[in-house]
Amino acid sequence: MYDKLVYELSKNTKVAYSLPKSLIKDYALPKELTRELPLDLPEISELDCVRHYTNLSLKNFGVDQGFYPLGSCTMKYNPKINEEIASLASFKNIHPLQSEESVQGLMQIYYETSQMLASLTGMSEFTFNPFAGAHGELTGLMIMKQYHLSRGDLKRTKVIVPDSAHGTNPASSALCGFEVVTVESNPDGTVDVNKLKSLLDDTIAGIMMTNPNTLGIFEKDVLEISKLLHDNGSLLYYDGANLNAILGVAKPALMGFDIMHINLHKTFSTPHGGGGPGSGAVGVVEELVDLLPNPRIAYEDGKYKFKSTSPLRVSNFYGNSNVVIKAWCYILTLGKENISNVAKYAVLNANYVKESLKDDYKLPITNICKHEVVFDGLISEKASTLDVAKRLLDYGYHPPTIYFPLLFHQALMIEPTENESKETLDEFINCLHKIAKEAIEDPNILLDAPHSTILKRIDDVRAARFPILTYKDYLANKDQF
Repeated sequence: MYDKLVYELSKNTKVAYSLPKSLIKDYALPKELTRELPLDLPEISELDCVRHYTNLSLKNFGVDQGFYPLGSCTMKYNPKINEEIASLASFKNIHPLQSEESVQGLMQIYYETSQMLASLTGMSEFTFNPFAGAHGELTGLMIMKQYHLSRGDLKRTKVIVPDSAHGTNPASSALCGFEVVTVESNPDGTVDVNKLKSLLDDTIAGIMMTNPNTLGIFEKDVLEISKLLHDNGSLLYYDGANLNAILGVAKPALMGFDIMHINLHKTFSTPHGGGGPGSGAVGVVEELVDLLPNPRIAYEDGKYKFKSTSPLRVSNFYGNSNVVIKAWCYILTLGKENISNVAKYAVLNANYVKESLKDDYKLPITNICKHEVVFDGLISEKASTLDVAKRLLDYGYHPPTIYFPLLFHQALMIEPTENESKETLDEFINCLHKIAKEAIEDPNILLDAPHSTILKRIDDVRAARFPILTYKDYLANKDQF
């Protein structure tokens, strides 16, 4: 019964809730504001409604249910105490238009979180205005552009992006009005410095890099790269998507980066996925602090105050406060003495997976990886990476990222994070070994997978081009399911 949609459970006269009689007197609405037809809403009892949505939630997969090795996205466990603290009434009932005097506690959390992130990264100050990682990228690029404009350097209209970059990097650069210039990678996955040199001139505003990069490889030439860019009058932008790999161990500012964003919702304890909430905190070196978007938070004369120093503004209010609160809790819980364990165990786990699977899965880059490892499909080539991912569903695992990064045709990117135990990793590794064996002995098992899920393989292209977004659309196409 509860596999049906809410509208299919609907029956006339079923009622879930009755509103009390309004104390406001009746009055006539303007004709242009009234509906000509009644709302087409389902009629369903409260119990059936609760069971329907509970049933749907059990069909979803989350990190609280099992291993979620989604490469490059850092899908890790988030301590529930952080959720509880962020949900306290004194936080969640704050209104963004309240006066500074009435939100001193929250402003203190913002200020202290900025200081702690500055200490961890080497940057001077952070803003929490951006609502997501890509929003943070755009904000950082706006700061880069404003820096050059403020110096009267109008020729710098290009941003260099490595071919191993996250897909949002070139998109954010283009959205900010920059021309994107791609620099190729070496066979070991790092930026080709010689090719980078050939791209440098007075039109280059900066470079966007992730270190370690999307292949999970540390850019060993980062200091040479930063010197080349700075000597060219350009800035370096650090994409913090992979910060989990170096947290508490290495600082982007000491690598030569001038601007960076951090995905607080990946690294610092906010459930990732589902479109939000997010926070793309942006940090800068001292020279760029006054370009951080308004408002900034300052501590002056014993009080926290909003401060405006920049021509930039990227949001109406000061970001997603609940994400910042959880990041504050997460950092304080780990403490300075323990936070580096995040990176150390994440790197250890990724290399354990890499070494354990390299006899069954192609390993195009054999160097020590950092937080994630990228394979290039099965050595046997009896099935595709997509087939492996679909078969993993039958064993109760969320598949890793597949077909990204684009440098490898059958890319399979695994990020185990620091939270997972050796027992969990061993079970996952054994499962992938079993799938590799199945691919050789009976490849149809993979080609027809998944077998145990509610939905089988869908037509991804058709689903993207012709999405069914309403119940009426579903009814019109129901015979196709």
